[in-house]
Amino acid sequence: MALNLHSGKKLFVFLGKLVFALLEIMVFALIPKPRKNVAGEIVLITGSGSGLGRLLALKFGHLGSVLVLWDINQEGNEETCRMAREAGATRAYAYTCDCSRKEDVYRVADQVKKEVGDVSILINNAGIVTGRTFLDCPDELMEKSFDVNFKAHLWTYKAFLPAMIANDHGHLVCISSAAGLTGINGLADYCASKFAAFGFAESIFMETLAKKQKGIKATIVCPFFIKTGMFDGCVTGCPSLLPILEPEYAARKIVDAILQEKVYLYMPRFIYFLMFLKSFLPLKLGVLFVEFMGIFHVMDGFTGNKKKD
Repeated sequence: MALNLHSGKKLFVFLGKLVFALLEIMVFALIPKPRKNVAGEIVLITGSGSGLGRLLALKFGHLGSVLVLWDINQEGNEETCRMAREAGATRAYAYTCDCSRKEDVYRVADQVKKEVGDVSILINNAGIVTGRTFLDCPDELMEKSFDVNFKAHLWTYKAFLPAMIANDHGHLVCISSAAGLTGINGLADYCASKFAAFGFAESIFMETLAKKQKGIKATIVCPFFIKTGMFDGCVTGCPSLLPILEPEYAARKIVDAILQEKVYLYMPRFIYFLMFLKSFLPLKLGVLFVEFMGIFHVMDGFTGNKKKD
């Protein structure tokens, strides 16, 4: 009897929370959620020396954030720092860091804590792509993909998450990829590393929820190819539905998602539909759809700049 009462109470509480959550979703569907103020927030961006990382730095600098810029390319990173200051950033710091090396991440993280302060928004953006089929990809390149695209997230979270928890304030941003949602021909090591980054970021988010660490937010970004040079030569068989993204558009959408504290952002929106189809389509129909979209051949012309983005 006592067990039945307990189960009934649990169900009643669940239904009450469910109704409240649905009402909240409906309200924010009609009324945009207010964007948070990031002025004065210490924002660390990895891979800030070029491409998407540079654009994110400029946008956060314009919003009044304190910028901490990490890249292995010292010259490009210092150029980003200079551009950010010219764009209005009052404080910007450039650090040369090889995110694939755990020791380097921890060393530079300690330097940042002493010289700048506690990072409150961490954007793991650095990434590399080999663009080779699995059997043609040397072991050292596959290991590098995991070191940069995934393992760097482990070390940066270890370095900066404790202070966020202590302050009950922080935002963890993972730049994964559409290739972190579905396997793509010619991108085996890249897909594996981005799947890992997605799963890790989602698991840490769930961990913070389970521990009721409500001040820690998360945003996981899964874009299709972006025109930053990283995927030069790649094509899309259906540009109207699955376009190669303009960097400025991608950066703006990512910043908006962070300011709105959205947990998931897929770009373009058609990827949401693709993931829905993947969840229930029989394999043969799915393969036909992939062939129609030209996804088997997106990497055929890949040249890439093979630089961190």
